[in-house]
Amino acid sequence: MKIIAYYLPQYHPIKENNEWWGRGFTEWTNVGKAKKYFRDHYQPKIPKDLGYYDLRIDDVRKQQADLAREAGVDGFCYWHYWFGNGRRLLEMPFNEVLKSGEPDFPFCLGWANETWKAKVWDFNGTIRDRTLMEQLFPGDEDYTNHFYAVLDAFKDKRYLRKNNKPIFVIYKPFLIPDVSNFIDIWKQLAIKEGLDGIHFIGHTEKTSNIGPIMNMGFDAINIVRNGEYAFNKHLLKRILIPTILYKFFRRPLKISYALMIKYFVQKEDKESYIYPSIIPNWDHTPRSGRKGSIFHNSTPELFSKHVKDVFNVTKNKKEDDQIIFLKSWNEWGEGNYMEPDLRFGKRYIEVLGNLRKEQDKL
Repeated sequence: MKIIAYYLPQYHPIKENNEWWGRGFTEWTNVGKAKKYFRDHYQPKIPKDLGYYDLRIDDVRKQQADLAREAGVDGFCYWHYWFGNGRRLLEMPFNEVLKSGEPDFPFCLGWANETWKAKVWDFNGTIRDRTLMEQLFPGDEDYTNHFYAVLDAFKDKRYLRKNNKPIFVIYKPFLIPDVSNFIDIWKQLAIKEGLDGIHFIGHTEKTSNIGPIMNMGFDAINIVRNGEYAFNKHLLKRILIPTILYKFFRRPLKISYALMIKYFVQKEDKESYIYPSIIPNWDHTPRSGRKGSIFHNSTPELFSKHVKDVFNVTKNKKEDDQIIFLKSWNEWGEGNYMEPDLRFGKRYIEVLGNLRKEQDKL
């Protein structure tokens, strides 16, 4: 079994974020200003062991890897930002990992291939999207340049592989207008450069997307059902009152984590090409305020039940197909993290680590 944790690199200042949000902005800016929206709302969430870290510090990255090993995580999937025409953002932490050889901890890349936008209010009170960084797909030459920009990573001994092929996740498969062509170009270039190919994983929140994504030429799908409440009519009936409060009374969408974990794993996840997800929690209000959704009252005990469900749907697959994604290692601005905080300390890490040890003994 392999557990791969998504890893957000936005914990260091960059020129663009300084211009858009003010000098020194990082993900911690949103985390630190988070508000309570109801009496027992767990906000703000405050980091414990690692504190409000800065990813420019190599020792922080080593400590993260140590904690991940303790949790039974096999590697990080670093979110990778390529906006087309060679434009990249937030690449520094991974570049340092690649260049320094530290931490000596497995990794892969996930292309977060979407436009960055921000909500702005006009003088007349209307809300519109302002484009900060547009995601472009210029075509074959750019796809080739993109491949060679990450080739050193693919050849690194730490890079995670499936059937000896480097794993590469695409966050929004449907946004790439000629995604099948993109996949073909990269697979051909991989063979040319001495690799056995690329193992392409499409990311989705919707079960109904499985067939269309596989038809594009992907090798597998990582399904993350944190948005299941928007697609499942049975679940929608059970959250009718929170939905009314959200739509008409400007309150965040508050859903019980105990309820959500009943829908995170479904029968399709037994398929060899479906890689299910472990989701420790969710709270988007630090980023989106009252428009955010919240999985309320996540606890280590409920998390343990959820992890067991994911393991049970995975354990009967062939060993090479027993791949699980953890969403996420450090998405603090989404309340979606494993790193220690002041309320729970390392309990989520301990739960996952202990269950992983039990599973490995079977």
